[in-house]
Amino acid sequence: MKYSRSTQNVTPESAYGGSLNIVLIMANKMDEFKQKILGLINKQPPKIPSMGFDDTNYHFSQVPTLSINSKTATDVNRPADQDILESIEAAYFSMKQEFDICRFELEKLPEILDCDQIQRDFKNLKQQHQVVSKKVLQLILEHQNGCNSEFEKISEVLEQVKATLELCRSSRNELKIAGSQFSASLGILANYRKRKLAQNLLNNLNMIKNLHSFDERCYQLLNDEDYAGAIMELKRCQKTAVKYRHFCCVAALTYKLQETLENTDSQLDRILAQMCFHFDGERYSKLQKAYNLLEKSQLSMIDNLHVHYITAIYNSSFNVVHSYVTSADVLDCSENSGKNPYKTLCQSVGQDVFIPCLVHLCKVLFKIVMSYHKLVRWHNDCDNDSINESTNLDVENTMARQKLEHYLLKIWDDVQRKVSSLLLNADLATYKFDQFVQVLRVVHRLIQVGEEFCSSKSEDLQESIRKQSVNYFKNYHAQRMDELKIFLENEMWEICPVRPSFEILQLQEFKSFRSSLKNFKLNPQVSPTIGNYSTNSTECCSSSHSQDGSSIIGNYFVRYAEHGTPFDRGLDESVIEEDILAHENDASGYFSEDSEEESEELRKDYVDEYADDANNSNNKQFINKDKKEKHHHKAPILTNTTLSILRQIGKYIQMSRLLKPIAYQIISCMNQMFDYYLYSVHLFFSQGLTVSSNSLYSKELNLTLKKISDNLILESVPLEDTDIVYEGKILKPTLSSMVDLQKPEKLHGLAERIVGVESLIFLAKQYEFLQEYLEYLVPQTNKIMLQQFFAQNITSAVGMRYPVYMSVVAQAFDLRQILLSMLKINWEVKDVMSQHNSYIDMILREVQIFTLRLEEVTTRVPVSEDVYRNLWENIAHIITHTLVQGFSEAKKCTNGGRALMQLDFTQFLSKFEKISSLKPVPHKEYVENYVKAYYLPDVELEKWIREHKEYSSKHLFGLVSCACQNNKKTKQRLLQVIEELEKTPFNR
Repeated sequence: MKYSRSTQNVTPESAYGGSLNIVLIMANKMDEFKQKILGLINKQPPKIPSMGFDDTNYHFSQVPTLSINSKTATDVNRPADQDILESIEAAYFSMKQEFDICRFELEKLPEILDCDQIQRDFKNLKQQHQVVSKKVLQLILEHQNGCNSEFEKISEVLEQVKATLELCRSSRNELKIAGSQFSASLGILANYRKRKLAQNLLNNLNMIKNLHSFDERCYQLLNDEDYAGAIMELKRCQKTAVKYRHFCCVAALTYKLQETLENTDSQLDRILAQMCFHFDGERYSKLQKAYNLLEKSQLSMIDNLHVHYITAIYNSSFNVVHSYVTSADVLDCSENSGKNPYKTLCQSVGQDVFIPCLVHLCKVLFKIVMSYHKLVRWHNDCDNDSINESTNLDVENTMARQKLEHYLLKIWDDVQRKVSSLLLNADLATYKFDQFVQVLRVVHRLIQVGEEFCSSKSEDLQESIRKQSVNYFKNYHAQRMDELKIFLENEMWEICPVRPSFEILQLQEFKSFRSSLKNFKLNPQVSPTIGNYSTNSTECCSSSHSQDGSSIIGNYFVRYAEHGTPFDRGLDESVIEEDILAHENDASGYFSEDSEEESEELRKDYVDEYADDANNSNNKQFINKDKKEKHHHKAPILTNTTLSILRQIGKYIQMSRLLKPIAYQIISCMNQMFDYYLYSVHLFFSQGLTVSSNSLYSKELNLTLKKISDNLILESVPLEDTDIVYEGKILKPTLSSMVDLQKPEKLHGLAERIVGVESLIFLAKQYEFLQEYLEYLVPQTNKIMLQQFFAQNITSAVGMRYPVYMSVVAQAFDLRQILLSMLKINWEVKDVMSQHNSYIDMILREVQIFTLRLEEVTTRVPVSEDVYRNLWENIAHIITHTLVQGFSEAKKCTNGGRALMQLDFTQFLSKFEKISSLKPVPHKEYVENYVKAYYLPDVELEKWIREHKEYSSKHLFGLVSCACQNNKKTKQRLLQVIEELEKTPFNR
């Protein structure tokens, strides 16, 4: 602000001159600052100021000087002694004699000497010398006392050495004097000494001779299996050898005895290993005494024995499998053995030798398991043996038995792992059923051995055979279903001629469990508890047959204690010939494998049934006098396809018995065969149904057909999806083109339809016969689903008669012509006529034609009472409903017309009862109630309409139109009631 005030009145010229001075001053200052910066960075020499030379710009610091001749080097900033010591170069501590310190320092000097640097180095050396001298002096002072004490000890030792030397000199002088004075006495002593030495030498020679003959005695005792005596002799010789080991020969013998002891131990171990294959209680007792003499506990002996058993199992398994592998495969196994040569070897076993290999392996392993079982039993029987008199030994024996029992599971686990490895590495997919069942029987019997051996469920074996079975059965069932489809598509639906006494148990596939099933049927209430595998030794309380088909099960370790194995017999049963087909000269019509038990009784029953049928007047037209035809009539109706399904049932049950873990899956697949057969029969023979089928199908049959269609049937495979696999489904079958269901003279294939439906019912009865046994085979958790199958699918088979036979009846009668004939009838008559209408004669004529054609059918196929009754019930059903339909078509009707309806229906009933032998005629009330409804008053008629929901809306409209033709208001009201009921179908 001062500058601003001082310059307010300045002229422009003066202001310009002042500003110029300021600029010049600032320029001079900048030149000086630049010269200083350049001087600091030595870029160029400093410029001499324009004002002249100035000495202050050339000031040099004074360098301190150091006297070379001074004895000490002092410095105010002198480092610490320890730092100086550490800075001394390593060369100064060299112990070499040729090291020259002076030369070392001179060599460090540069070519151009620097006096200041030399003085500084000299100062450092002086300081280092002072510190080292001071340090050495300090160490000397610290160790001076210790040095003095060591010198004193050396002086004492020197004095003692001088005293000892003097004592030795005096002793030698005295001995010299004694030798010269007592030479005779010393001779006597020398001779006595020689005598004693000779006696000792003789004794030693005798002892050496005895030691030399030890080998022969020891090996003789071992050959005589006197292991304890051999060890006692060996220990006695060892003690003697130790006493005389100062002899060279005895010293060598000592090592030999030790080697013999080790060999004896090895030999005992080899004999112990032999126990794994053939246990001998007497030899084992001798071995136990020998191990006690070797100071080895029973526990260690049991541990060694367990190792031997594991080794025996592995070596035996390897050798057995190796013997069934070809040389080329053996070479390949050796090249690719890896970490598990046994597994690789199992993979090389050929399919043609797999079953012999499996049986052989089970036989060898059973012998090892049998040996271990005898070992455990020996210990259990020897609790009070003399070996265990002391308390300590008794406790040790108890612990040994506990350890043996503990090793039971380990031994068995190793056994089942070896067999499981062979099973899992085998390809059984292409095996025939009998071969696969034989594998199942072998494994199942081995599982029974394990259960008896250590109460083991053999999870490894079960899992391995389960995996193989799932894979095998999946392919097997798919093939069987394909075969069933082929059978059905080529089935001619003719009766397979079997004997009248045919039953499912006569089939060869049921042979292995026929007795078990018979006994089970006799005692179903006392069947054993079902688990993964039956825990009982028998399959049921009174059965002595095993699930694998053998006649006797259990007690394997008692029955095969001396010789043989459970796998020697009963696994490859011979095929027996079946005789289930009927023969022309078979007069008796009887067959059974147990003729002595059943022949007379069955023959008597057969004669009685024949006589009863002959006296039955209702069915006399279906009885032939020819005995051959009578036999045919008594035989069950089944087709070749039915027979093949029955055979497959036997095979499936065999697998279910041997594979309890997947028994339900197997039985479910078996049930699929029945479902497919039922669906096929319905598909083939109910397609011609031309009338409403609501009342023909039971609830169970509807549900069954829908479930089968949704879960099992594949309608078709699109062309673009030919590579897709539809799991669990099979294509819909087609009826053979050779089967003609269109000929009216043959009642539209009634014979084929009867064979199809009745064979289905026969098959359902066989399932019912097996129901309890199948429920026994499956686990408890799956019983409800199996029972549901029988309650729904099996029971619905009988209901198949109604839609199938109705499809014949509906085509056999010309219903359209009957209705047209009824439309021509005038129901507005005043008087009741005595003559019925012509449409009744038309219906009765068609009934008679049906009767004649039915008689022709009975010459081809036997018609049972149930089939006969069902056919006539269907005829009554369709005619009665046709009559109601015709009556409802009447536009007008008088009381006379209603009476005429009753007359027509009464005439039909009287004739139809004689032809059909049905009393009462089914569905009679259906027509009578409808005709009587014409007479009801208006109020009662509305109530009747609401109560009778079996009639259709069309029938009710016709009834109301005729009954209320003169009362339009009532007619309109009743028609509205019918329409309301029609809108709520669940009320109808």
